[in-house]
Amino acid sequence: MIFDHLQGLDDAPRDVCIVGAGPVGITLALELARAGKSVLLLESGGRSKAPETAELSAADIVDPARHDAMDIAVARQIGGTSNLWAGRCQPFDPIDFEQRPSVGDARWPFPRDLLLPYYARACAYAHCGGPVFRAPPPAPDVRDDTFDADRIERFSNKPRFYRAYGNELERNTHIDLRLNATVVDVEFGENGCVRSVSVSRPDGARRKIEVKTLVLACGGLETTRLLLAFGRDNPQRFGGVGGPLGRYYMGHVIGEVADITFAREGMDAAYDFYVDEHGSFVRRRIIPSDALQRSDDLPNVSFWPVVPPSADPRHGNAILSMVILALSIGPLGRLVVAEAIRKRHVPETLDRWPHVMNVLRGLPASMWFLGNFFYRRHFTATRLPGFFVRNSARTYGLSYHSEHFPDPLSRVVLSRETDRLGLPRLSIDLRFSEANADAILRTHVALDGWLRRNGLGSLEYRQPLAATRDAILSKAAHGTHQIGTTRMGLSRSQAVLDGNLKCFDADNLYVVSTSAMPTSGQANPTLTALALAVRLADHLSAANAQGPGAS
Repeated sequence: MIFDHLQGLDDAPRDVCIVGAGPVGITLALELARAGKSVLLLESGGRSKAPETAELSAADIVDPARHDAMDIAVARQIGGTSNLWAGRCQPFDPIDFEQRPSVGDARWPFPRDLLLPYYARACAYAHCGGPVFRAPPPAPDVRDDTFDADRIERFSNKPRFYRAYGNELERNTHIDLRLNATVVDVEFGENGCVRSVSVSRPDGARRKIEVKTLVLACGGLETTRLLLAFGRDNPQRFGGVGGPLGRYYMGHVIGEVADITFAREGMDAAYDFYVDEHGSFVRRRIIPSDALQRSDDLPNVSFWPVVPPSADPRHGNAILSMVILALSIGPLGRLVVAEAIRKRHVPETLDRWPHVMNVLRGLPASMWFLGNFFYRRHFTATRLPGFFVRNSARTYGLSYHSEHFPDPLSRVVLSRETDRLGLPRLSIDLRFSEANADAILRTHVALDGWLRRNGLGSLEYRQPLAATRDAILSKAAHGTHQIGTTRMGLSRSQAVLDGNLKCFDADNLYVVSTSAMPTSGQANPTLTALALAVRLADHLSAANAQGPGAS
């Protein structure tokens, strides 16, 4: 049930209190409710975006060229960042759980096999079809397995979690969802456990709420911010001043520095979006094999072909010009792609007239394309996640989505500035290393060799090869995935959370978020965060059944 007030919370504490009604918090709440547990779900925002609430997330970004603006990176409203989500779904890969030189002391505290059974339920919550992430390769006669060409990513048919689950949240008597309820502090007992949370309304009115078990599920940055704030009265809490909390901030290293030309007829068609038998759109990716990553010390990185840079009108393509014109108009562009993606494709200054001429020369095909795209994206059961315009030359941009190596200097800390509710704001220092960029370049070189050896195609760099590492580094910027800052691990000296997502320093305080992941891999982290939420729900249900003190 959903309420926009704090009345009626003086009764016995619910079994679990969850902070954050984004995709992870909603999944955890529904799983616990279906297990018969009572849940208090606290959401800082309301049913829609409100500027005064969004302003609570404002932060000091050390290098704005490296990190997305906070209105792109976070969303304080019911449904959380699912309101911004592009809907891409993949599991983490086996190699993401391995000890490798590039990830330093980052350690997943359990093997991947322990998480695999939870991906099916995660896919159901994400509405992305079945947990199937391979398809027949586009060139089945290729026997060189140094690159994996049969991997696919899935896309959500209902990425907005409030739209997908709002009715169920309204009706579910096991869930007490409170809107405009911002957690600003906690009280710890002498045993180190959380006794209560302090919740503030938008007008500053506060209430202290007793809790049995507290779970922070309010996004990577906000969850880290709360833990940092909770440790202000005790410098040794959560690993101490020099500990892991707030460090190892990762996203992904993304961009395009080369073009790919396919040598075989139909190869480009194989990388277009299509609906598979499991009920959602999917798209193929090319990923270096685990063996190649180990032998050549490469990052986990995925590649896929994309349309040429749409902002350059010299492509002469009416459809691409129609798309960039649509993207350049903010409200319209956000109906086409997620805002973080839109901002990366639209330059600050766009000369629209050459694009208008391209569109006029290509009427009515461009108008038909845009109308058909909007219909298939917003009015069909299987939601079209993007577009891919093929060309006769079979030449496309090559997009990469790479693992971001953990670095203790890439971090977030509390600043001296506070928001209007008195909570310290974050200072964000997201960093990308030359070693990471160099490893991504070496992966491009290896991919080019694989394509040529097997007669599949070739790469052409958009700048001299010697300048490509710097080009990768210059394009490195992120902020929407928020990985690593409350990471899991084997000990409190190296991590904030144990393998059950419990804080080492508080037996009834848990975190389920992308920030809990020790490595970033090549995959978007949302589906794995949902799998972690389902796993945590099973753990908490079993622990509650065993009684107090169970862990």
